[in-house]
Amino acid sequence: MPGIAGIISKAPIGRAVIEQMTAAMVHEPFHTSGIYAAEKLHVGWVCERGSFSDCMPVWNPSRDICVIFSGEDFSDQSEISRVTRGAHKDAPENASYLAFLYEAIGLEFVERLNGWFSGVVVDLRKHTVVLFNDRYGLNRVYYHENASAFYFSSEAKSLLKVLPGLRQLDPRGLAETISCGSVLQNRTLFFGVSLLPGASRWVFTEHGSITKASYFSPGAWESQPALSSTDFYTALKATFTRILPKYFRGKRRVAMSLTGGLDGRMIMAWARASPGALPCYTFSGPYRECADVEIARRVAKACRQSHDTIAVGRQFLAEFPNLVEKAVYVSDGTMDVTGSVELYVNRAARQIAPARMTGNYGSEILRGGIALRPRTLNAGLFERGLAQLVQAAAETYQTECKGHGVSFIAFKQVPWHHYSRLSVERSQLTLLSPYLDNDLVALMYRAPKQLLVSKEPSLRLISEGNNELAKIATDRGLSNHPAPVIGRLSHLYAELTARSEYAYDYGMPQWLAGIDHALRPLRLERLFLGRHKFYHFRVWYRDELSQYAKDILLDSRTRQRPYLLGNLLEAMVNAHTSGKRNYTSEIHRALTIELIQRLLIEQPSA
Repeated sequence: MPGIAGIISKAPIGRAVIEQMTAAMVHEPFHTSGIYAAEKLHVGWVCERGSFSDCMPVWNPSRDICVIFSGEDFSDQSEISRVTRGAHKDAPENASYLAFLYEAIGLEFVERLNGWFSGVVVDLRKHTVVLFNDRYGLNRVYYHENASAFYFSSEAKSLLKVLPGLRQLDPRGLAETISCGSVLQNRTLFFGVSLLPGASRWVFTEHGSITKASYFSPGAWESQPALSSTDFYTALKATFTRILPKYFRGKRRVAMSLTGGLDGRMIMAWARASPGALPCYTFSGPYRECADVEIARRVAKACRQSHDTIAVGRQFLAEFPNLVEKAVYVSDGTMDVTGSVELYVNRAARQIAPARMTGNYGSEILRGGIALRPRTLNAGLFERGLAQLVQAAAETYQTECKGHGVSFIAFKQVPWHHYSRLSVERSQLTLLSPYLDNDLVALMYRAPKQLLVSKEPSLRLISEGNNELAKIATDRGLSNHPAPVIGRLSHLYAELTARSEYAYDYGMPQWLAGIDHALRPLRLERLFLGRHKFYHFRVWYRDELSQYAKDILLDSRTRQRPYLLGNLLEAMVNAHTSGKRNYTSEIHRALTIELIQRLLIEQPSA
């Protein structure tokens, strides 16, 4: 995944270490990299060719200020030009103006940026180094500090590659991953490795001191007064329509990732793309065209855009061993086994366009969607000490839930939980979404309580942007002002099929799994699966992926891990692959942990 890596040392160092750290982040042929080397400072970077950051390093004219940047910035370019007094003459399609911005206003420049980013400023005038990231912390920076140096990287594997002592799973981080699907509180899976908090602006001096400052606090947005429903919608429409064009600027081809939901459709309603200029695509599964495909095709047609379907089927299953191992490795173990699907579909999406516009984070920011929460697993699978930590993880989660709901989503759920999927997606293409724009997130703190979870503002925005799109029901049967009876029946049918699909797949009760096993010749999965979801691991672990699951999980190395109870793991795997029981979630977690162990912990020494 594109990013930065670096070493700030107290004594002179050679290039070999930073070369290894940087190389560890190059995952694809379309990734390019480079290194800035000084006596006690080495910084490496990786980016996509042709991306916003593909101009590193950036210098000012006198070459005494250097900026190394990863990510995107969607600041208002007229404001940037005003602040820099027109010193930067090039087009704003890349990050080359950042050195001018820093030169104009100093450390305050980070506060002007708007996007997901991390970076380093080397100020040769002041003999300082500044390490910074976006206010959400979504562009991750892992770090380790010891007596001789400060190491940092966008990918934990860079640190593990050159610091073998860090190749240990942190029990608390592991337990939180098992329970919540992610590590909490800016900790990580690895002993001695931490995450740079969001909105960090850490200044390192040549004398070895570090000023660990933050340039933003959610409290600044939480203190805003609430608006009336009318005023809030007026502000929402004005903000959304103003910021959206910024996410389409640049020279790279952009395609739209469409589902049957509201958030991608809001973008389509206001993008106003000329016919054929914004190709669309949707992900689908092996059993049928899911609701997302049917609806997205209609949306694309109404906007006079092309539409492709990217199917997850036999080819994916054949490539699964390589895909799942790469997904776990690329994401530093933050993404579970389902990352294999994300890797597969985004690799295919890149063939359509190198930049992917998506409605990701819309339901979370606009309607308070909660995805980060503890899950119930069979506690007997884990050694007693780890099982206790898994239980404690739920208590930590409850502590973190306190406070403003928007702050929990934007500053905890998004960087801790949604990062995992994003890391896999961004290894393949540039991901674009307007729903984490600073101005839009700030506005949501002013929403009246009744609209923080309401779909009405989104439906109204779609209707006012493109009324034809508002008439097309969503995958949950929602549309703007539908006929009462028909609308209600459509919504109930969509909810029924969605719940029945979940019950047949991940959520199948153990007693029902036995019945399904007895009726296996009838292939009931063809009746229930694929209407809303495009991957189905319960059935795949039972059938096509059963041998892979057994090869990994019943291997003697896995069964002897000190944090697992090998006999129970064996019983679960055998019961599931035979079709008699449903242990999909347990197999997910066990497979992911074992791949972390093999690919990241037991990697060859540098």
